[in-house]
Amino acid sequence: MINRWKLSRNAWRNLIFAFAISLSLAAASAENWPGWRGPRGDGTSLETNVPLHWSATSNIVWKSEIPGVGHASPIVWDDRVFTVTSLADTEERCLLCLDRRTGRILWQKTVLKSPMEAKHSLNSHASSTPVTDGTLIYVAFLDVHEMVVAAYDFSGQQRWLVRPGPFASKHGFCSSPILFGDKVIVNGDHDGDSYLVALDRQTGKELWQTKRENHTRSYCAPLIRELAGRIQMVLTGDKCVASYDPNDGHRHWVIDGPTEQFVASPVYSEKTGLLYITGGFPDHHILAIRPDGLGNVTKTHIQWRTTKGAAYVPSPIIAGDYFLITSDQGFGLCFEAATGKILWQERFGEHHASLVSAGGLVYFLSDQGATRVIRPGPNLDLVAENELGEPCFASPAISQGEIFLRGDHHLFCIGK
Repeated sequence: MINRWKLSRNAWRNLIFAFAISLSLAAASAENWPGWRGPRGDGTSLETNVPLHWSATSNIVWKSEIPGVGHASPIVWDDRVFTVTSLADTEERCLLCLDRRTGRILWQKTVLKSPMEAKHSLNSHASSTPVTDGTLIYVAFLDVHEMVVAAYDFSGQQRWLVRPGPFASKHGFCSSPILFGDKVIVNGDHDGDSYLVALDRQTGKELWQTKRENHTRSYCAPLIRELAGRIQMVLTGDKCVASYDPNDGHRHWVIDGPTEQFVASPVYSEKTGLLYITGGFPDHHILAIRPDGLGNVTKTHIQWRTTKGAAYVPSPIIAGDYFLITSDQGFGLCFEAATGKILWQERFGEHHASLVSAGGLVYFLSDQGATRVIRPGPNLDLVAENELGEPCFASPAISQGEIFLRGDHHLFCIGK
């Protein structure tokens, strides 16, 4: 009896130890999704245990009705989910906080009350995705002709609100703030005196402002990386592709064009060492760019270029050797990232949500709420196709083994 007890006790110890190890490994791989396009600003998640299959009635952890209208993506930090919305009846723009375990709305704060600006029919009055550092949440809206940026703590208390500059566009507003060091950085490209601005995270005080040259609307959220031995903040817009130092706003290099207006964010490949951009209006281009230039590098640093498969709104993604995108014509495409060779293309229908990836798979979310899960490769490999039953224009978020999708009326948490 004693030996059996010892064996049993040892078995329990081993089981508890193994369970603790599994929990620690799960915690180590879990990521927050703190802002536009996730923890790296490029749509990628390091998590592997992400759902492949769901429907309107299966694998839905919770479904929460969201008041008003908005195309901003949800963001996730630990046990909280945040998003923004606009209430047309009361002319309010609001920040919402939800319990990530249940979907219950914990609080709703009015950031701004102002007449609804003119906009494109596919835009909304709450399209700018918030960003958080785990202490404060930062949001951006348009107040008639002025950009408004504000910070809130996790209890919903406003810490500061500033108006860093004018903004005018007949297509409306959609400038998602990003974080770097002690700064909140916002793109102020518009049909006037365009600018980039950096604000102090704690106070909202302006730290630097860089003027842009071409006075043209754009909605690109910059990508920040260490490239060619220096920190670079790369964005498209204002009739150019340009790289800046996010510490002080000075410009490293610029490429003229290749078109006027941009929405999609750039991506970067560690394998090829190239930056990739897509745009826009009125002309459509994809460029692969070497990021080691200085000054005007229009004629020297474009590695490859194509007009086939370009996207205006949805941001592309890098997955290993592949560059994937959804075109304005409704095609999903996979390119060989190093050369620009099209490996496959398939009609997927209209997409405005940007691509995300996890576990070696890429998720394409259509305007009608259909998600195709693709394994990148030289041939189309459709792993799963899921119908949510509600139109979706916001880009997905991935955190702690769950996918968060915002539809026209609800926020969905998808999990096992």
